[in-house]
Amino acid sequence: MTVRVRRIYEAVEPDDGVRVLVDRLWPRGVSKARAQLDDWCKDVAPSTELREWYGHDPERYDEFARRYELELKEPAQTAAFARLREFAGGRLTLLTATKELEISQAAVLAELLQKK
Repeated sequence: MTVRVRRIYEAVEPDDGVRVLVDRLWPRGVSKARAQLDDWCKDVAPSTELREWYGHDPERYDEFARRYELELKEPAQTAAFARLREFAGGRLTLLTATKELEISQAAVLAELLQKK
């Protein structure tokens, strides 16, 4: 299994495999045709409250990841995460609009998918 994290603003690459947007909000300036998504899994994204609290502050990342993992245990998020797991049988690219991929929810998801 290969799970990659990329920005949705980057060009599609032939080795992306299944492309899934994991943001709750649709990214600005990206048409659905240009995105070339296989799925938009918005239910796996962090809650608005958690996302706003976090604000991509690097000092809050560890706590964000901990809280986010707890949110993923809620029924709707658990079902959405299970759907991602189905895609992860081959090559999976998690897409997000954030500029800082290494401290994004997509990075947390990629790590969890590769553990299980």
